[in-house]
Amino acid sequence: MMRFNSLALMMYASLSESWAFISSNNRLTPTSTMSTSLFAIGVGPTKEEEEEITKAEKELIPGVDYEVPDHEAYRLSRRASFDEKCDAWFGALLGEIDDGHSFFLGDIAEKHHKKLMTPVELKNEFMKPIDDPEYTPFVSTRLPWAPLLPAFGLEQYGIPIPRRNAETWRHFDVTGMVNQDYSATNKDVGVELELNDEQVALYKEKLIAKGGWVEDDKVTARLVYINGQFCPQLSLATDNVRNMAKEDLKNKEVQQYLTRLTDGFTDELAAPVPDGKGELTQFSKLSKPNHCVGDPTSQFAINTQQGTACFSALNSIKTKAVALIRQPAGTDSDTEGDVKPILVVNALSRDIGATFESEGQGAAMHPRALLIAEENSRTSFVQSCVDLDDGEDRPTLYNGYTQIFVKEGAKLKHSYLEESGGMVTGGTELGKKDLSEGEILPREIESKRPALKDTHLEAIDVQLVGDEASYEGVLLSIGGSGRLRIAQNVAILRPGCHASVKGLSLTGGAQRTDIKTNLHHVAQGATSEQLQKNMIGGRGTGAWRGRIRVEQSAQQTESNQLSRTILLSDRCRAWAAPTLEIIADDVQCAHGATVSDLSEEELFYLQSRGLDKKTSRNMLMYAFAGDVTVCVDSSMRGEID
Repeated sequence: MMRFNSLALMMYASLSESWAFISSNNRLTPTSTMSTSLFAIGVGPTKEEEEEITKAEKELIPGVDYEVPDHEAYRLSRRASFDEKCDAWFGALLGEIDDGHSFFLGDIAEKHHKKLMTPVELKNEFMKPIDDPEYTPFVSTRLPWAPLLPAFGLEQYGIPIPRRNAETWRHFDVTGMVNQDYSATNKDVGVELELNDEQVALYKEKLIAKGGWVEDDKVTARLVYINGQFCPQLSLATDNVRNMAKEDLKNKEVQQYLTRLTDGFTDELAAPVPDGKGELTQFSKLSKPNHCVGDPTSQFAINTQQGTACFSALNSIKTKAVALIRQPAGTDSDTEGDVKPILVVNALSRDIGATFESEGQGAAMHPRALLIAEENSRTSFVQSCVDLDDGEDRPTLYNGYTQIFVKEGAKLKHSYLEESGGMVTGGTELGKKDLSEGEILPREIESKRPALKDTHLEAIDVQLVGDEASYEGVLLSIGGSGRLRIAQNVAILRPGCHASVKGLSLTGGAQRTDIKTNLHHVAQGATSEQLQKNMIGGRGTGAWRGRIRVEQSAQQTESNQLSRTILLSDRCRAWAAPTLEIIADDVQCAHGATVSDLSEEELFYLQSRGLDKKTSRNMLMYAFAGDVTVCVDSSMRGEID
């Protein structure tokens, strides 16, 4: 019996053996953690076992005891054929860029291009000494003889490229997007669009019909872009609201803000954050050592990202027109009620004015906007994306990037209205048994709708960089593009700030919609709230992922998050994922999500009062959306209703 216990204890001791890695010379040294108490009770190892342990404890020498792999030879080893297609698709968007190429954003674009084209370093991760201030047991160390591999999506480029099975892209139609060629461009972007009086009247009429126009006396300023080209005759520019010129890049603040990338690929925070011990300045080291996200190219970090960094870098490289808005300090601070909005309109033709080389080729455009709200100012900022319903039917990729910086005491109301892509086909959930003989299936009509090949991507990056800054954002996705993905990030970097994010997404036909939000609490004593509403019908697929992260430095945070989704047919699909990541220990946070269809009881009540079923359904849907749409700037609500 004693022999059995001895063997059991020896097996436990061998399983408890750990390996310590010496990073300086890449040598491996096994360190026995077997308790000395085993020897004390007389059940220690035999002489032969002691010799085996001594033999195992010698240093393993690279190239002698094990073969050192050629890590570069394995860089692409995990890339599947479709992953390779994703990289080739992104490369086609990037295009051929030779040395000496002239970028509109100059050094900023060159920096982002270099970041994209430089493959990530293949490096191992080692545990730091236990007495090191940045010691953490949460490290992923590969054995010295195992090849080092980049994270998924980083096989070819220095910033993650979309992958079908990546966490952030899993509910989006990556396959449909990558199978579509968007390599053409409008070569006139960057040149102001000159119109005659007849064209001005025609475009104005179209913008009014689409709800993308507000008269001069109701706006502070208006910037209109037709297929990416700035149109001065339709715009109402001022010294503070204008289409950016190259001379504006000489301003260090503008240059610093335009250089920033999303998803932590700009490690320096937009503003220093007080934490009681000093100031926090690095994104990668927030809540260190055990809860920091770390290197943005690590697999752990990529799994938490929104996947917008590669497209924001692409925007910097390809954009040739930037809407530059600077609201001076104290503007409208004493104004009661709503302030007049600053309106930026992106109006799109079906072919966005591009030149095509082959049948089926699509085109891409890269709108950019930068808004800086100075101290104690009040601003209403409206972005509108609408169709012009002219030009040849071609697939289009809209890759927008909006950057907003709100300084001390400033209050910003932001309305983002996405209405491009026309209308989806109704009744796509119906089958042959639901239709009369000879009637065409609605889903067959929808499958031939040209806008179903369109992809709309938008990254909205908001930085609250001053004490008691306030941001209220409203996002409406009500267009008909086949694939739509909007990612919004709000970084709360100073004490006393408040952020409110509300959204409404309508999905129908065969659309695929993906909305992502991230409220990042870094400073203490801040508040935030989020309300997301989704209506999904037909055979559409809608996804929403909302994330609230509260860092260790963000004590006394109050944050609430709620998502409500209505399913209008039995053929549509929905994903709703509210998430909280709380590292601080003195917070009040709550989140929740509901998914349901329209209430039969409420429908019955309305019908019992004399309304037909269709009117009853419409009333319930309007009521469902009402607490989001009412937050849109009042000058736009009248046009939309």
